[in-house]
Amino acid sequence: MTIAKDKITEIFCKVDDFCHVYDRFIKINGLAPKRDKSKRKYHRDGTLSDAEVITMMILFHLCGYKCLKHFYLNEVCENMADLFPHTVSYNRFVELERKVAIPFILFVKKCCMGACTGISFVDSTALRVCRNQRIHLHKVFKGLAQRGQCSMGWFYGFKLHLICNEKGDLLNFMVTPGNVDDREPLRNKSFIEQIFGKLVGDKGYICKDLFSKLFVDGIQLITKLKNNMKGQIMSISDKILLRKRALIETINDELKNMAQIEHSRHRSVVGFTVNLMAGLAAYSFFPKKPMIDVERVSPYENGVIQLEINWL
Repeated sequence: MTIAKDKITEIFCKVDDFCHVYDRFIKINGLAPKRDKSKRKYHRDGTLSDAEVITMMILFHLCGYKCLKHFYLNEVCENMADLFPHTVSYNRFVELERKVAIPFILFVKKCCMGACTGISFVDSTALRVCRNQRIHLHKVFKGLAQRGQCSMGWFYGFKLHLICNEKGDLLNFMVTPGNVDDREPLRNKSFIEQIFGKLVGDKGYICKDLFSKLFVDGIQLITKLKNNMKGQIMSISDKILLRKRALIETINDELKNMAQIEHSRHRSVVGFTVNLMAGLAAYSFFPKKPMIDVERVSPYENGVIQLEINWL
């Protein structure tokens, strides 16, 4: 996939503006790491800025390359030489990639998330770090990754919990070990602090206490009904929203197959984090996202908002 130079410039400008704010905040608050004065070290500014490294990682997930080394050597160093004239060796680039992990996380949280519109969808997806046959040999995520179960069976790794709106924009995300229940992130105040209105999930989110807690916070949790849930009434608009849960399933599929947030070649926790952040950031720059068209046909009828929902 070829990316236009205007798009690359747009991504870099957005990242660079954030990095300037981040560096200023670190300097003002004295959070920069202190050097050991007992050891003599030679220091000079790097040829690649943090903004350039972050931009390259986002472009890697946008271009559809499977190998970061091939992308950096063939695409960046050759085809994008006019945009990134001061490239370094690939080994040095991998070291710089680990250095930008913290600002990358903050950039995704602050600049790549959308705004809540009152209709949101929640779901989780598995992030496998190795095959099940190699669990006992895996050492990179020992003590962090856990065995979990999803609709596709058992896995070893993490869970990525996502909330999106009907426009296909991500609103928030959280990474947990694979054995964490899908309902636990919704009990975390920071995960739902920007969410209001209707929140649509699958049957895995059914919990009476959770429903009451979210209702107090101004969130109406909508799930399918189980056979033993008698006396529950659901409006037509809520039933239609439940049928449109394929929206967030499509987002999970694009994140895994197009943005490549899941693979088993990680050699460090920092590398896993940067790869995940780059995939989420790349998704925010996708030219076309899955979405549904929601129109308020009539303001209120019998106390319920009437919706007309269509795929775009």
